[in-house]
Amino acid sequence: MALKLTEQQFLAKLEDHKGILHKVSRIYFDEREDQQDLFQEIILQLWKSKTSFKGNSQFSTWIYQVAINTAMVFFKKEKRKPKQLPLIDHDAEQQPEYSGGYEQQLQLFYRAVQHLNKLEKALIFLYLEGRSGEQMAKTMGLSANHVRVKLNRIKLNLKHLLEVENNEI
Repeated sequence: MALKLTEQQFLAKLEDHKGILHKVSRIYFDEREDQQDLFQEIILQLWKSKTSFKGNSQFSTWIYQVAINTAMVFFKKEKRKPKQLPLIDHDAEQQPEYSGGYEQQLQLFYRAVQHLNKLEKALIFLYLEGRSGEQMAKTMGLSANHVRVKLNRIKLNLKHLLEVENNEI
């Protein structure tokens, strides 16, 4: 039986956890417009499936499940679309380059994550969110052992990708 949340309660809980949605969007897409589209799609799917939240797990766990599943489907659809080159606005102010440090490292990390497949992106996201192996396994429908093996491989792959990125700078 689904847990009955009023519209206000649901929206308040969603507001409390919107950081999760932004992070999922950023893990799956580089471009801001794509991130915003995915964010809106996740909100829509959460709204449509709000009656399926049974209260058997934490609200955040349910959000993770819906957000990651939505991101995987959305990502698959977007990959099929032909790439469009962005129009350049020559009158617009140039965005300042990052001065280095933390922001540059974060940008390198997100670029490296773009080379991962959908499942790997979901697992590294949950790992960075501090989820336990058991929580990740439950969210992703995998065994805890499979999650541990995949995470080790993902970390090695990211380490390699980051080394390559750093050498290109």
